[in-house]
Parts: sequence; C-alpha cells; structure tokens
Amino acid sequence: MKQPLYQPRIVSELLKRHSFVIKKSLGQNFLVDGHILDSIVDAALEGAPSQGTKIAIEIGPGIGTLTQALVKGGFDRVITIEKDKRLQPLLQETLGDYEEVDIRFEDALQFDFEHLFSQLPKDATICFAANLPYYITTPLIMHVVEYRLPFSRIVVMVQKEVAERMVARPGGKDYGALSVAVQYYCQAKIVTVVPGTCFMPKPDVESAVISLERIDHGFDCDQVAFFRVVRGAFAKRRKTLENTLAMEFGLAKPVVRTWLQTAGIDGMRRGETLSLQEFALLSKHFEQFVSSSDRKVTTYEVHESNKRQYDDQ
Repeated sequence: MKQPLYQPRIVSELLKRHSFVIKKSLGQNFLVDGHILDSIVDAALEGAPSQGTKIAIEIGPGIGTLTQALVKGGFDRVITIEKDKRLQPLLQETLGDYEEVDIRFEDALQFDFEHLFSQLPKDATICFAANLPYYITTPLIMHVVEYRLPFSRIVVMVQKEVAERMVARPGGKDYGALSVAVQYYCQAKIVTVVPGTCFMPKPDVESAVISLERIDHGFDCDQVAFFRVVRGAFAKRRKTLENTLAMEFGLAKPVVRTWLQTAGIDGMRRGETLSLQEFALLSKHFEQFVSSSDRKVTTYEVHESNKRQYDDQ
C-alpha cells in the first residue's frame, strides 16, 4: 500500500476491513501524525553516512505506519519484529509491496538479535526504531543494549516520564537506576514530546521520542560490579550512601566509610547525587571491600534485580 498509513481514515478502514480489535493489553496505539514520523526517521538517520547500507530494526510495527516511513525516509532494509500474529493479513496488505521490508512474527524479548546481526552486512549502519508498547519499554531497551551489538542508535517512542528518567542528570528527582543504566550504554536525548492526540486510540499519557546513541565510556571497572553498586546505592533512596551500602552488602559502617574515602566520595551523600564516573570509581574498589560471596553474581542477575528499581522510580 503506497498511501500514507498515518492518516486516521486509512487506519480506521484497515482495522474495519480486517475486523481487527485493538488490545490495550498489548499497548496498541497507532501513530497518526506525519510530523512525528518524520522526527523519528530523521533521528534514526542522524549521523549515518550518505553512502552505504542503512538498516532499521523495528519493534512492534503495528499496521506498518513507521515501517513505511522508514523505507520512504531512506532505509535500504527494514526488519520488523511483531508479537501479535493477528496482524499478519493486515501487514501483508500494507507492506506486501515493499521489497525492503522483512516481517518476523516473534516476541522481541525472546528474539535472537545476535544471530540476526551475524547475518547483516558488517559495514551497514543499523538502527533500532519503535513505537513501543509502554509496558515493555524498559526490559526491551535493556535487552537490546546489553547485547553490545554494533548498532548506531535506538530511536523509540516511550512514555514521557520514562524518557525524562532516561535523560535525567544526577541530583534531580527523576535520576535513578534507570538513568544510570541507560546512560552507561548510550547518550540519551529527547527528540520531541508527543501529545496523546497523535495516536489512535488516544492514550491517557503524554509520550516522547527518545534517541539513544551507542557509546563506550571506557570505565576502568567491572560491569557486574558497577551495576551491583548501582543497585545498592538506590536500594534506599532516602538513606546516605554510607548507610545504604552497609545495609545492602552487610558491611560494617567503618568498612563502608573506608571504601567511600578510597573512591573519594562523601558517605553523607545519597545515591541519586552520584554521576556515572563516581559509580565507576566506587565499582573499581568493589572487590577490595565486598566479600566474594556478594561478588559472585552474573550481569544477567544484577539486571534482573535492577528491573524492579527501573520500574519503581
């Protein structure tokens, strides 16, 4: 289908023709604003070389609105991953004419991205793009960044308050474990705020398009230790670092005090005031002060535990 899919009339006709019932449980809100689509595509192409293959991996194409915009915007190939198989006939109608589009009906949280990337050209510019169902925002973004795959950036539509937490700086009310986790892997910025009127049906919350550019801070610390410390520092937000780290790791306060002094950090501060660099300093001395039984935890286990903090803050 070559007609712009963001038009409300087209969306209504498609849903009616395929007797498709929108499921709120799957976070299905279809974008019906061409300007927002342009903003997403422009952000996804930011920094991409003019020459060379450009590939977009889209999570949750819905009826294909963003997919179509990505193709028309300049991507040579768009790989879409859709969980809801009820959309198969509808997507066949809307995207069947686009040779650039590869539709895969799988759960993105279970998808083997490593295998997919092994099949893509090594010199391609690869971007993730999505109008995400809000209930999978955090787990999906963390699922993607933790693979350490060679993508250039992630550009996604998320709930506005989640976007604000992702870009928050130390000391602010929105700064927490999610801020640190996202900024450990990416440079985050809000592209544009999106009112509910840009969707069909209209959601109850404001949204935002956020761009996460892949970066490597090169911190001189163990990654598992880093996130173990982050989890400990935010475990009790109202307590000082000295108190919360003592509680989290079962350490005597004099030991924690020495640990903090070694890292050059005031123990009377709270976790939400620490920068990524300061978390790295604490993590660098982690093994010196924390017993081996507390250190033996995998990156996966740390992030699984952190997810509760990401969602609670």
